[in-house]
Amino acid sequence: MALRDQIRIMVVDDMSTSRGLITQALDSFGIPNVSSAEDGADALRVLAKAPVHLVISDYNMPNMDGLKLLHSLRSGEKTKGVGFILITGRAEQQIIDYGRKLGMNNYLKKPFDPADLRRCIETVVGPL
Repeated sequence: MALRDQIRIMVVDDMSTSRGLITQALDSFGIPNVSSAEDGADALRVLAKAPVHLVISDYNMPNMDGLKLLHSLRSGEKTKGVGFILITGRAEQQIIDYGRKLGMNNYLKKPFDPADLRRCIETVVGPL
């Protein structure tokens, strides 16, 4: 069975359009197991019940931004090993450096196309 058939991915973004575009791209890669959340706090609630292998999260969200979500994931016993990709329109070096310090696996700058997303994911999990 191919990795794409087994991997479980969560998309976290406060904008439904962005969640939809990422989910649509994942579907085009043949990844059937995709869940979503509207912000970091929502993601943590869902992950407590349904763990995933990889989180793809927007940086700029209300309540809990992407890096706070990453910190919470890395602090949790059951979530510390989850892959994490940060998506941001503000790929400032300070944000990227802090993300790496927290254990971010990769990042993607907006705007991006599906091929960029696929390369970014494969850098973290291997060929889909």
